[in-house]
Amino acid sequence: MRTENGFRRAVENGETIFGAACATFSPTVIETLGTVGMDFVWLDFEHGGPSPYDSTVFEELTRAAEAGDTELLVRLPKPEPALVRKVLDAGVRTILIPRIETADQLRPALEAAHFAYDGDVGDRGVGVGRTSEWEGYVDSHIGGEDSEVLVGTMIENQQAVENIEEVLSLPGLGFAFLGPADLSMSLSGGDPLDKNPEQLQAAIDRTREACLEAGVPIGRIQNDPIAAREAVEQGFQIVRIGGDTGAIRSTLSGRLDLVTE
Repeated sequence: MRTENGFRRAVENGETIFGAACATFSPTVIETLGTVGMDFVWLDFEHGGPSPYDSTVFEELTRAAEAGDTELLVRLPKPEPALVRKVLDAGVRTILIPRIETADQLRPALEAAHFAYDGDVGDRGVGVGRTSEWEGYVDSHIGGEDSEVLVGTMIENQQAVENIEEVLSLPGLGFAFLGPADLSMSLSGGDPLDKNPEQLQAAIDRTREACLEAGVPIGRIQNDPIAAREAVEQGFQIVRIGGDTGAIRSTLSGRLDLVTE
């Protein structure tokens, strides 16, 4: 299997990468997204898909990513260390931790992702899985994994924004990713339909500026090409520009309208 994490290499080199969501969790779609040039494929296990606790799920997903020469970005359902270890052992190397409000909530997930962490022994543990090529304890695997795994965190609530500097200071944090929909609801004061675009933009700006100041790559979703280009100009390195079901809907519905009018 592929051992180098191209996602991590790109963001560490200051490159901008683009990706798309795969709501169908289809290996065929993942491979296709890679062949059209997507740098990463977003898999959201928080809101859909099969159980991330079933490590066999990731065998075909990671193989498809390798076949398409792309990387998986796996959003976990919660910041649970046991789940972090299981997903990484199954072959995934870039994970996104949701529901974080403080650095203390995120640190255990970061420790679970590393064999060595912050000058001490990490909490990764040695196991048999696809990442270790089914061999279990291999010195080269243990020695190399920490330089390939990348852990990011969602910034999707008011508390995370308020604590952003503390969160970004954690050793081993690879990137942050904005969740504007949940962030908007968190800022609403109890009414999720009471949207305040000025307050939301202020929270986005604070997060972006803090990431740039801390040297932590930041990502966001922008499906509109013009907005995506503007995001890059603003310093966003990781940009999700659409997804499989949305592309089907917009492309084929428009095509159907043209042939049936």
